[in-house]
Amino acid sequence: MQAISSSRVLGPDGRIAPATLSWDGASIVHVGERAVALGALDARDMLVLPGMVDLHGDAFERQVMPRPGVAFDMEVALAETDRQLIANGITTAFHAVTFSFEPGLRGANAVRAFMAGMSRLRRMLACDTRIHLRHEAYNIDAIDEIVGWIAAGDVDLLAFNDHTPPLVEKARAGKSLQRYVERTGLDPAEFAALILSVGDRAGDVPVANARLAEAARRAGIPMASHDDETPEMRAAFRALGVTICEFPKTRATAAAARACKEASVLGAPNVVRGGSQSGAIDAVPAIEAGLCDVLASDYYYPAMLLAPFRLSAGAGLDFARCWDLVSASPAAAAGLRDRGSLVAGRRADILVVDDRDLRAPRLAAVIAGGRPAMVDLSLVRARA
Repeated sequence: MQAISSSRVLGPDGRIAPATLSWDGASIVHVGERAVALGALDARDMLVLPGMVDLHGDAFERQVMPRPGVAFDMEVALAETDRQLIANGITTAFHAVTFSFEPGLRGANAVRAFMAGMSRLRRMLACDTRIHLRHEAYNIDAIDEIVGWIAAGDVDLLAFNDHTPPLVEKARAGKSLQRYVERTGLDPAEFAALILSVGDRAGDVPVANARLAEAARRAGIPMASHDDETPEMRAAFRALGVTICEFPKTRATAAAARACKEASVLGAPNVVRGGSQSGAIDAVPAIEAGLCDVLASDYYYPAMLLAPFRLSAGAGLDFARCWDLVSASPAAAAGLRDRGSLVAGRRADILVVDDRDLRAPRLAAVIAGGRPAMVDLSLVRARA
């Protein structure tokens, strides 16, 4: 049995109060009045929070290919990513791996290497790491392979991406595609030719999407649609059983999702930076208006920890509500009923945070699945 005590523990009722948590193995067994037992970690007045659940993070790609055309071994990259996740307080992560028709970082060979690496490493990773497979809609040739992965239980969340139509328009207009070319290993002319050729597959996309959605429903895994531009687009995915609206492009689309009690996901970097890097809706006013349920790391893991504190301090929102955006709400959206809050019987994912500087909170300890995954002795000793 292990325990941690603090004068400031975030409870499931949203109150921050003195408490002691004890856990055995991977599960919390008791949350009660504060009593520092022999051998327990005394967090004093540091904030004790449930671990974060990241539904969409693709920053692992920076470990796979830190520079265009410079790739590293997939297992080395995944192990390093695990350290980064834990160091940022993310105890459950859905790696958003894109399976596209293009070669290179998001092509078939890279995705197969990712799936194989995850299969070998998953049990050894400190963070509970899962696979969020992002199917690029025009990648019709991959449907059989993805259906096989879903049936085998290798996919934990399926997302529908459709980034091809605007690329086809640019290619037809002779506009630069350099931003997308670097990760493929192709030259600009080859990439433009590839885009134009796959653009002819538009008529096959609805049938392919329907087949994938059926496979996901049969397997009981959640589904997300990515970058929905309109309420009508959201409605089309809703008809397939897609319950997560990931990075809606407009407030109307986010509102349409919320009206149907679907999870609306925005990026934590959007909060920290003060706006969307892609020109989509700003997260802070959307959260204030009740149009966002979940914040995800997207492309920057540190934003997950920073965002709730920035929201609470800057926008004056209730901290418990802000923390739910990175813990209880994403867990619920993913169907993970065993985590997201500090309750007896839940998974022992626990963070100890030094929040004296609200703009730069620091992690003092991370407990992941009951195991001490990170302890900053300089902070713990300084506060003892």
